[in-house]
Amino acid sequence: MNQPPTSPAAAVLVLEDGRSFRGRSYGAEGTALGEAVFATGMTGYQETITDPSYARQLVVQTAPHIGNTGVNADDAESRRIWVAGYIVRDAARRPSNWRSELSLDAQLRDQGVVGIEGVDTRAVTRHLRERGAMKAGIFSGAAAALPAAQLLEQVQAQQSMAGARLAEEVSAEAVYTVEPADHGWDGEPRFTVAALDLGIKTMTPRHFAQRGVRTVVFPADTSFEDLTAAGPDGVFMSNGPGDPATADVQVELLRRVLERRIPFFGICFGNQILGRALGFGTYKLRYGHRGINQPVLDRRTGRVEITSQNHGFAVDAPLEGPVEAPHGGFGRVEVSHISLNDSVVEGLACLDLPAFSVQYHPEAAAGPHDSAYLFDRFIDLMGAAHGAQQASPDSTAPSTPQEEN
Repeated sequence: MNQPPTSPAAAVLVLEDGRSFRGRSYGAEGTALGEAVFATGMTGYQETITDPSYARQLVVQTAPHIGNTGVNADDAESRRIWVAGYIVRDAARRPSNWRSELSLDAQLRDQGVVGIEGVDTRAVTRHLRERGAMKAGIFSGAAAALPAAQLLEQVQAQQSMAGARLAEEVSAEAVYTVEPADHGWDGEPRFTVAALDLGIKTMTPRHFAQRGVRTVVFPADTSFEDLTAAGPDGVFMSNGPGDPATADVQVELLRRVLERRIPFFGICFGNQILGRALGFGTYKLRYGHRGINQPVLDRRTGRVEITSQNHGFAVDAPLEGPVEAPHGGFGRVEVSHISLNDSVVEGLACLDLPAFSVQYHPEAAAGPHDSAYLFDRFIDLMGAAHGAQQASPDSTAPSTPQEEN
C-alpha cells in the first residue's frame, strides 16, 4: 500500500491568473483546489502540512528538497494533514532518518492529499510574491489531461479565502484535557487554562503542561458559560485558518472574557480575534507571512525575535500608541510587536485589562524558539490576577500585563 507508483502520472499546477506549471504526481492522484501560498521553512515540512492553519491552501515549499527525513507520529501538529495540496521541487526518493516511520509520499497518498513535484518552485514563489496569493488547483492523472480552459474554469470558480469560515471545520469535536503530569511536571498544576481550539497545534498545550499548567481544550463553537464552567485561571485562543471577519461568535465570547477581566492570551487567529474584540478591523495580506524566519520587534523589550508565522490576515491597528480601544469599555491598547519586513501588526497588549496576543507562533515546532517566553508571560499574568483576587476577592480592578524580566 505504501509503495510509490513506478512511474508517476503527469500533473499540472494552474493558477487563477492563467499561469501553469507542469510536473509529476506526488501523493494522491486527482484534483486539489485551494489558495496557493508559499512557506519558506528549510525544515519542519511535517509540522507544516499538519498545521490546521493551512486548511484549504496549496502549500509551495521554497526549500528544494522535501521528504528526506520521512514522517513519524510524534512530529505531527494535529490529527491529520490539513493542507489541501502540496507543491515541491525535488521529492526525496526514499526517507533516511532513524525516526522515520513512513515516507511523506505514502502519507500524502494514504490521506488523499494531492501533490505535485518536479516544478520550479522558485518561479512559482516569485510569481506569488509579485502577484499575491491566489486561487489555484493541482490536477494529476486523468484530470491533468483535461483542456487548459476547463482546468482554469475550475480554479476560478472556487470560493475565495476572503470570507471563508474554517475554524469550526478544523476544531476538536469534544472537550479534552492535557495534564502537566503527562509532560514531565512533578507536582500539582499551577493553573488551569481554557483553550478555544480554532486550529490548535499539539505543541501549544504541551508548552503549558511543561510549565505546570493544565489545559482544557474546547471546540471552536463553545459558549462562554461552558468555557468558564471549567473554572479557568486564564483563557487562550489558538491559531487557525480562515477570515477573522467571519469569527463573530468567537469575538463576542472574547468580549465577555475581557469584561470579566479573565487573563487572556491569543496566538495568530487569536490575535486577530482580540483585535476585532477591541474594535479594530482586519484585512487580507497580499501574500501573507509563512515560514520560520520572520523577524519581529518586541517593542517592550527592544529585542528582535526570529519567529515562525503562518497567516494571511492581519489586524488594522495604529502603530503609534497607546490608543483607546474603539470598542468602549476596554481601555487603552498598544501594538506591542511589529514585523520588521513590512511593519504589519504582530502583537497587541491591553494596558487596562489582563490581555495580550501575538500574530506569530511561540509554540513553533521545528523552531525557532525565540518567543517561547510568552507562555511564561501569560503565566505571570495569571499569577498576578490570582494574587490580586486573593488579596481582594471583591475587587473588580483590572490587572496589568506583566513585563518580561
